[in-house]
Amino acid sequence: MAGVCEGHRPLLVEIQALVTPATYGNPQRVAGGIEQRKLALLLAILEKRCGYPMATHDVFVSVAGGLRLTEPGLDLAILTAIASSLTNKPVSSDMLVLGEVGLSGEVRAVVNIDHLVSEAGKLGFKCVILPDANRPQTSSGNPELVAVRDLQSALDRILG
Repeated sequence: MAGVCEGHRPLLVEIQALVTPATYGNPQRVAGGIEQRKLALLLAILEKRCGYPMATHDVFVSVAGGLRLTEPGLDLAILTAIASSLTNKPVSSDMLVLGEVGLSGEVRAVVNIDHLVSEAGKLGFKCVILPDANRPQTSSGNPELVAVRDLQSALDRILG
């Protein structure tokens, strides 16, 4: 699950991904609910910074519910869904993933983090993965807050 804010209203959304070996020539990149170029950029970051073999796989990503989102704070959740599908390691259903991912693989702060964490707690999420830069702005307690600095450490923590 990922979180975005529409105005001041927090909205939690499910990001789905399917990754399969490319068997017919060029790998397919299909994006539903996010920009096609954004998907291509995120796949390049995942391959370069974490060593996942994305150039040889078809990748299908969808925002559940048919929403169309451009929020940069979804980057880490999209990459988590892709890595989860590639490695066949599920992401816990009670975990919320937040963060923008830069070209060097760093996880950057997102806006309105307090609203998103508060909403996650109300909805029963037990863990929120968030950028280290956002940690001082949030209160501890329920849910557990796990701060990450880069994509690799985030994926290690999430997919264990």
